[in-house]
Amino acid sequence: MVLAELDDIRPLFACPRCRSGLEADPAGAGAGAGLGAGAGAGAGAGAGALRCAAPDCAYHASPAFPDVAGAPVLVDFEHSVVRREAVAALASPAHVHRGADALPTPLRRIAKPPNRIAAINIDLLLRALPGPAPTLLVVGGATVGNGVEAVYRDTRVRVIGFDIVTSPATQFVADAHRIPLRTSSVDAVLVQAVLEHVLDPAQVVAEIHRVLRDDGLVYAETPFMQQVHAGAHDFTRFTASGHRYLFRRFEEIGAGPVSGPGTQVLWSVDHLVRGLTRSALAGRATRAALFWLRGLDHLVPPDFAQDDASAVYFLGRRRDREMTEAEIIAYYRGAQGSS
Repeated sequence: MVLAELDDIRPLFACPRCRSGLEADPAGAGAGAGLGAGAGAGAGAGAGALRCAAPDCAYHASPAFPDVAGAPVLVDFEHSVVRREAVAALASPAHVHRGADALPTPLRRIAKPPNRIAAINIDLLLRALPGPAPTLLVVGGATVGNGVEAVYRDTRVRVIGFDIVTSPATQFVADAHRIPLRTSSVDAVLVQAVLEHVLDPAQVVAEIHRVLRDDGLVYAETPFMQQVHAGAHDFTRFTASGHRYLFRRFEEIGAGPVSGPGTQVLWSVDHLVRGLTRSALAGRATRAALFWLRGLDHLVPPDFAQDDASAVYFLGRRRDREMTEAEIIAYYRGAQGSS
């Protein structure tokens, strides 16, 4: 896995409250420093606590931003689900949602097959990235997403990842509502299966727009018809049109279903069995046994799939002009026509 070194991305850091630069906290490592293990591969050791460089910012005074397992925790604690008093727990692997990974190995690939849509779009994104060393930010990157593995294999790309927990695939902890990076500091953003888990998706997309350079790229995948899959941290779903309007300040390169109604039925059967048996494992096993339903996705015409997708994707390029209300109504590509 190729990740940028923490020292290399420090100049990109910004205060999540006021967006000023950051500096070392002279008071020391701060609460939670050095706790746990398993910091990001690029995080290094003994990074030390940071604070905002602006004297009038609330995060200039100590304790400001602690570090956990060598990863800076760059969170505006007053406006986040991440609490300062719970910082030590951010290093716990219990926070990572495993889903199909909990199944025995032979069933894992059946329950969670390769995401070919993501792989195709990530290839397009990587080919479109400018320069010899472009920077790509992974929002919610505690686990490597299905179909996006090429991002972490491309030695040309400087990968930066964050989540609200530590992980070998991230260098720092942050809340996506207030991304602690400077404006116009990255060339691309990957946000896969994340926007359903944030309280305000529009604010997160606005932050993605802010940190992207002019003509920067974004690739997003978000559920449409899926059951709750992260308990208290699951909030939102999007139709294809709703997802497009969420990214209304981006020019579309490609958009559509990630998976169709066959996959959506699998989700429903999985959760029906869970409810009947009170067993998540039984639900996943049933889903694996009925894997062939996923093949029906290929028999559904694109316009019908648009209305029944399990999840949708958007690949786009940053722009300043915003999509209008009339344009989003005209954008609809489903099978239901106009009423």
